[in-house]
Amino acid sequence: MRLVINQNMTLDGAVEMLDDWFDPGDQDPEMVALLQEHDRRCDGVLLGRQTFLDFRGYWPQQTDDASGSAAFLDAVEKYVVTTTLTDPEWQNTTLLAGDPVDEVRRLKELPGGELLLTGSITLAHTLIAAGLADEFRQIVFPAVQGRGRRFFPDGYVVPRLERVGAAAFSSGISYAAYVPAP
Repeated sequence: MRLVINQNMTLDGAVEMLDDWFDPGDQDPEMVALLQEHDRRCDGVLLGRQTFLDFRGYWPQQTDDASGSAAFLDAVEKYVVTTTLTDPEWQNTTLLAGDPVDEVRRLKELPGGELLLTGSITLAHTLIAAGLADEFRQIVFPAVQGRGRRFFPDGYVVPRLERVGAAAFSSGISYAAYVPAP
């Protein structure tokens, strides 16, 4: 599988949501169509413990979710990096208690399409620094937060990225996808 790191972020690059710039229940219909296309290529979702707990506490309760995210997350295989959880309490969930870099290397060897990591900033930074990310997707919201953790860890350098996808939506949200340039 290919590791795709997808982050919602502010125009100033913050992925850590400290203000109210993102509402998972209020999605741009054009963006939803793009995300549903991504879901069709996704064979697994990779999450850190806290993001998993946030998702588990929110998505299964969404009974009228027009975006399809609730149904997708319920059905897809979820991999959770954790040393503290012993029972995921959500179907199709595998707990990964080993070293995150080793665990993800093992997952990447499995057959399939995309392994999607979203949120989980600490885990994302660890995997980016280890050079395991195959693609970076940014969904940029028209807001400036002025603080918070960024998409890439401090000091991480990629001399050149190649854009492999882009879209702009009427809501002011934009999307871009990049892979390391050859």
